[in-house]
Amino acid sequence: MTLSGKAAIAGIGATEFSKDSGRSELRLAAECISHALADAGLKSSDVDGLVSFTMDGNAEIAVARELGIPELKFFSRIHYGGGAAAATVQQAAMAVATGVADVVVAYRAFNERSGMRFGQVSSAAAGQVNSSGVDNAFHYPMGIATPAATVAMVARRYLHDYGATSEDFGRVAVVDRKHAATNPNAWFHGRPITLEEHQASRWVAEPLHLLDCCQESDGGVALVVTSVERARDLARPPAVIAAAAQGSGPDQYVMTSYYRDDLAALPEMGVVGRQLWAQSGLGPSDVDVAVLYDHFTPYVLMQLEELGFCGRGEAKDFIADGALELDGALPLNPHGGQLGEAYIHGMNGIAEGVRQIRGSAVNQVDGAARVLVTAGTGVPTSGLVLTGDAGSPH
Repeated sequence: MTLSGKAAIAGIGATEFSKDSGRSELRLAAECISHALADAGLKSSDVDGLVSFTMDGNAEIAVARELGIPELKFFSRIHYGGGAAAATVQQAAMAVATGVADVVVAYRAFNERSGMRFGQVSSAAAGQVNSSGVDNAFHYPMGIATPAATVAMVARRYLHDYGATSEDFGRVAVVDRKHAATNPNAWFHGRPITLEEHQASRWVAEPLHLLDCCQESDGGVALVVTSVERARDLARPPAVIAAAAQGSGPDQYVMTSYYRDDLAALPEMGVVGRQLWAQSGLGPSDVDVAVLYDHFTPYVLMQLEELGFCGRGEAKDFIADGALELDGALPLNPHGGQLGEAYIHGMNGIAEGVRQIRGSAVNQVDGAARVLVTAGTGVPTSGLVLTGDAGSPH
């Protein structure tokens, strides 16, 4: 049995991306799902499954009521924040492939800038009455109490171990913002940055500058998953799910795993990568576009290494010659990523992967037929390989 090639993303939808949506998270969810269904040429009554993040505040039954979805046969939630993004599609694909559901929508909607800001210290995170609260209670009192602060620990070790520099991190930010600058839906549309501006931006937690850190955004993104056969008859060319995987590594914590022998690594992404290549029959050299989760720039370099695009510590050299440009060896985040377009917990990156397969992206990469998408790193994570469908009439 294999999941590869059994399901496809047939519709994508999003709200606008803002810093103050002016409406509830439930309304954002209903809007993005409505847009995704319209994109696929489906109705609410066609939906029989919903998948989201444990962090999403919109209950499945509330979403179903708002949209007029009559019955749900499948509903599921994935833990670990942004690490859940691609896994929501994996859950949807498994439900479709096994006949549990026919049309499953994966969604994420939040007011992360105007509501609960992820970038700030949350005392509640260390006060949870569960094992995550216990984990956080060890480092929160020491001042390591924001995502940037925790990632700064790994970033510093990465610089030390491999001779990389802050400028190497900055090259990721510059590429993302360059692509966002030509994407009308991006928050930073028309606002590219230079490496000098990256270096001059204020410290958030050394060695992370402000421009190494993703945005806080309001908005929602939804993805419609159904069988490849059904998708072929719908409004848009299907993006076939050639591979979908989750992964957690040894001694796993959240954002930073402090007790590993190799601190400057992301073994959980290695777990995901090995599954993706095995399921899809592809390898790093076959990837046309990489949509890599870019909440913090150092983790983009580390993902390149874990996924096999280069050796350990070699990402700085891999990206130095324009490899991440639209016409480079591995175009990165043509939509601008979470640094440039919006931070919708990685779901907007999956939507970009679908657009690249369709050939409808604003910054379309020529011949994009195989797209790699990853979810949040530093936490248990997930990934996808999306391909075109040779059997589609589109």
